[in-house]
Amino acid sequence: MAIVVRLDDLLHDRRMTLTELAERIDITLANLSILKTGKARAIRFSTLEAICEVLGCQPGDLLEFKP
Repeated sequence: MAIVVRLDDLLHDRRMTLTELAERIDITLANLSILKTGKARAIRFSTLEAICEVLGCQPGDLLEFKP
């Protein structure tokens, strides 16, 4: 996979659980878990925006391209 999701690193840095993030952005824990493990095929901009707002990050902090 060329796009790496760094959600786990961001959560760890901010001492936040996946459950807490799911509640704060109003998304199911299952869907957020799929994103965290890198198994998601797509992400809505509204979800990306909500994650970035809560975690205080930029989209580039969350997603990384690795050839």
